[in-house]
Amino acid sequence: MEKVADTLNREKLTKAMNGCIEWIRDFFEKNGKGCNAVLGISGGKDSSVAAAILVEALGKDRVIGVLMPNGEQADIDMAYKLVNHLGIKHYVVNIKDAFDGIVNAFPDDLKLSEQSRINLGPRLRMSTVYAVSQSVNGRVANTCNLSEDWVGYSTRYGDSVGDFSPLSHFTVQEVKEIGRILGLPKELVDKAPSDGLCGKTDEDNLGFTYAELDRYIRTGEIDDEEKKKLIDRKHEMNLFKLDVMPSYVPKWE
Repeated sequence: MEKVADTLNREKLTKAMNGCIEWIRDFFEKNGKGCNAVLGISGGKDSSVAAAILVEALGKDRVIGVLMPNGEQADIDMAYKLVNHLGIKHYVVNIKDAFDGIVNAFPDDLKLSEQSRINLGPRLRMSTVYAVSQSVNGRVANTCNLSEDWVGYSTRYGDSVGDFSPLSHFTVQEVKEIGRILGLPKELVDKAPSDGLCGKTDEDNLGFTYAELDRYIRTGEIDDEEKKKLIDRKHEMNLFKLDVMPSYVPKWE
């Protein structure tokens, strides 16, 4: 990923956002003419902004949200606020039975690691989004942003996948500003990002703020050398998540 100039200039960002809207339309023209855009709705900024930009591109009648609590979800009211604000069709699929079923099916001699348990939710959610999408003539929108992708803050075969990715070249700060440009409620745009699984915010888990990360991505500048090392290490370790699956190509000689 190349470093580019800071795009938080509102005029530049609006132009980039409009380019993204046209890109989405072109994607659907080529890869799913008449199809719906389907995405998971958590109530956080990324799914909120992704849904809003899809509505701008395709109209609200072609955007479908999927709410997927794992039993009780403390902030699910934010997800409802988003779908009601945009006026999009939505479905609620509670993944608790599936989650518990897999956890309880593990044999006694195989301990499910805590990180595996945390990642199981996003993987089940993505399976659910694809099941809904295939049932409604849809294409699945990935909702990750550049900042998360840069340090691998996503679950492989969970929230890291999709059929197309409108926000993957926008940083967290840029995504939030796009949300403001699109008129999303402030509480959706500025909600502290969290995976909703481990009880911590993203920034608690990462060890640096998104503002620090975004500045480093866009300018190469950072004040704390230890945080620079941490970001660089995470970036290098997680590049595999963005690559196509390696495959052996035999030599027929």
